[in-house]
Amino acid sequence: MRTIREIPEIALLESKAAQIRIPAELDVPLSARVCRLIDTPEFQRLKEISQLGLVGLVYPAANHTRFEHALGVYRLALLYLRRLSYDERFSEVVTAESAELLIVAALVHDLGHWPFCHAIEDVDLPSVPRHEFFANSFVLEGEIAELLVNDWGLSARDVTALLSDEPQTACQQILGSILSGPIDIDKMDYLDRDSLHAGVPYGRNFDRERLIGALCLNEAGTALAINEKGKTAAEMMVFARYVMFSEVYWHHAVRAATAMLQRAFYALHGLLDLDALFRTRDTAMIDELQNAAEGTGSAELLEGLFGSRRRLYKRLAQFSYFEDKDLYLALAGRPYRELVSVAEQFAQIAGQTLETNLAPHEILLDAPPVSREVEFDVEVYFSKQACYRKLGEISPVVRTLAREQFDNYVKRVRMFAHPGVVNELRQIENLSELLLEAVRRVDHGQ
Repeated sequence: MRTIREIPEIALLESKAAQIRIPAELDVPLSARVCRLIDTPEFQRLKEISQLGLVGLVYPAANHTRFEHALGVYRLALLYLRRLSYDERFSEVVTAESAELLIVAALVHDLGHWPFCHAIEDVDLPSVPRHEFFANSFVLEGEIAELLVNDWGLSARDVTALLSDEPQTACQQILGSILSGPIDIDKMDYLDRDSLHAGVPYGRNFDRERLIGALCLNEAGTALAINEKGKTAAEMMVFARYVMFSEVYWHHAVRAATAMLQRAFYALHGLLDLDALFRTRDTAMIDELQNAAEGTGSAELLEGLFGSRRRLYKRLAQFSYFEDKDLYLALAGRPYRELVSVAEQFAQIAGQTLETNLAPHEILLDAPPVSREVEFDVEVYFSKQACYRKLGEISPVVRTLAREQFDNYVKRVRMFAHPGVVNELRQIENLSELLLEAVRRVDHGQ
């Protein structure tokens, strides 16, 4: 019976014979069957989909792709499996065949992503699928499905189930926690990779090797945990995630660009063939959006993002949970269509106050979406006491940054305005009161 360490790709971790180099100085082992997967058109498409999308407008070197990220996640899957193969409880539940299912899932986990995927998903339109389910159309049929059977002896349905379905068995739960959980392979790669390309240190300041070396199973045997040697590394990963959201992903200029794209897409989505659009690359999607926007207010939004001259909307006001709780709670988690209505009502009220005409698209609201970030908590095993404790119970860092509603403290509600009108709008003294009035009008159906 094969062991996990005998899987060809894991064995290749020790070899320099068949590898590809990705930043930062990482060697990714490539077997012949892995090469056949990544050479498919569906996988090669990821080379032309930016990992961070609009972040590149603010951090100009952050132009790495989902192709690079997929290879990084695959490499981490091999490292996780190799480490966990020494854990008797893990090896009793996860066979070599199940481990290969995880390897493939790590490789293809982002196939369903389209350009600017997360920004578009947060608009929460009924016609927009979740990217996890959109991946099924790339995996369940065609060349990839054939390769899974012929090269890996796997069912494409089992791969998509691991990526998008609720796990049922202990094995599925363990593999699912490696793909998506507090210390998952996706998070570990993107924090490091995004930080590297953005040119900031925040996402790289945790000890990945120490964390991987501390991996074990939780008390129930259904998810990843760490032993006490990984406690500090896990705390630093929590802090890295917090600062990356604060300084990169939710940087005010990044969110201004995001708000512009979301408003344009919201206005245009009914004119677009979304299934075809979501199978394209960055440049093709931008062209499709700009063509559909001709002669509308959305054209100005898209020109400011993708035209020859960058022209982002300016921050007019922002509200956080601890600075202006009432306004924050009135807007955070509100459905996107209602945010649009509030922004349009505010434009009308502010225009009357200033005795000028404000176009509806000249005011944009950006708020934390309905879905929240997963709270970071993981069990820590203390060998001397032979007991497990939650990291949040023993770490003030995790308790403060993760358990006390991560979203409320990082993701602010922001109002952006067209650069041509923002200075005039800043002269309004009772701006918060006008915004609350706009909220009341929407809530009362005016």
